[in-house]
Amino acid sequence: MEPIEIIAQAIGIVAMTFNILSYQQKTQKKVIICQLFGCTLFAINFLMLGAIVGAMLNMVGAVRAVVFMNKEKLHSDNIIWLIGFVCVYIVSYILTFTVFGKEVSLFNCIIELLPVIGMTATTVSLRYKDAKTIRRFGLISSPSWLIYNIVNFAIGAIICEVLCLGSIIIGIIRLDMTKKNQ
Repeated sequence: MEPIEIIAQAIGIVAMTFNILSYQQKTQKKVIICQLFGCTLFAINFLMLGAIVGAMLNMVGAVRAVVFMNKEKLHSDNIIWLIGFVCVYIVSYILTFTVFGKEVSLFNCIIELLPVIGMTATTVSLRYKDAKTIRRFGLISSPSWLIYNIVNFAIGAIICEVLCLGSIIIGIIRLDMTKKNQ
């Protein structure tokens, strides 16, 4: 393994840690801060590994986190933000096949759509104020990314999504179901 790949993998492990920890936070702001760091580091990780589309989606994810952390100032509850981000995800999807030359096939079209679904689910979840709803939308986002990562044999990202799914489920049990029973 080249030194750049070792550094990239180390950055990916730190990014993975932030993503996993995000689902254990009690407030929306703390969830978003963890996801901001995770997205930023995954963008660097993917860029260093030459995975441009993964880097693009994570860069947009970092911008999205900043927007939603500043809800009052930027009025991120406005539907225009959601539409704008989804449009950027769709443009990234299209660029995958046009600019970056991914072969157009039914399989590739479906697989490349999965991270777009994941990013959209996360973006919708950030419009809600409670961490419980964010965790629920994580049950859409994380499996979408997991399938995409398995198909692309991205081992670090696979581990991240498996652990994130576990963290989401633990968060739901520990923070959401426990409150319901009390």
